[in-house]
Amino acid sequence: MIAPLPELLVEPVVRAALVEDLGRAGDVTAAACVPADARLSAVFVARSDGRIAGLDCARIAVRLMAPDARFEAVLADGADAAPGAVIARVEGNARALLAAERVALNFLQRLSGVATLTRAYVRAVQGTGARIADTRKTTPLLRALEKHAVLCGGGVNHRHGLDDAILIKDNHIAVCGGIGAALERARAAAGHLTKIEIEVDRLEQLQEALPFRPDVVMLDNFALEDLRAAVAMAKDRTVLEASGGVNLNTVRAIAETGVDVISVGALTHSAPALDIGLDAA
Repeated sequence: MIAPLPELLVEPVVRAALVEDLGRAGDVTAAACVPADARLSAVFVARSDGRIAGLDCARIAVRLMAPDARFEAVLADGADAAPGAVIARVEGNARALLAAERVALNFLQRLSGVATLTRAYVRAVQGTGARIADTRKTTPLLRALEKHAVLCGGGVNHRHGLDDAILIKDNHIAVCGGIGAALERARAAAGHLTKIEIEVDRLEQLQEALPFRPDVVMLDNFALEDLRAAVAMAKDRTVLEASGGVNLNTVRAIAETGVDVISVGALTHSAPALDIGLDAA
């Protein structure tokens, strides 16, 4: 089971999405066509195979529009859904549920898409020992939700922001005047719980970095033969993360080089939405 995000993080995002959709006058279609006391029973249904994420977003969207509505999750975040599977059931005031429908589906489809794509990458490297990680290439203001969806897909989270780990990239190295200087400054500034990672783009830089004992080294856009050489060079000295040039056609070969982690920006920046509908029951 995947632990849910605190509602304090989720509710403001869902509320803002509802405010955006309601605009200046609310749902004028439902107000014009649907009797004020009409009731609606409906089901969220998967229309294609996928991994579910975002149920709390859908539940909160329904609750904010229809506080007295019943929302029953049939599946849980992290569960697989076959085409035609009922994901959740809702029952309540028809106007309110119709006003919540699009926002609930937008979150559920988007986050289930992230979870489904992550599942595909995780399955592709099964048995290698490599873990699939996300990046900070997330939709603005949706990072917590999208990273939760990665966990639902079986992946792991990279850092959540600029404040929870030190990641020295090429521009940091250039400004600092070199790998050694950057790592020395990072080590002096880091607290005892703060991990230090450095990005390198060739084997010579990895060799230069290792004496400074970084916790993680990101091997950026390494060829397969260089990844294998890096694993041999750094064995048991640091965690190795492969990044760049990763897709579903290449990820298995990258994992088989022996790297520990493969970070994939596509998990969040290119995941297609999972096809989910809300059908009157």
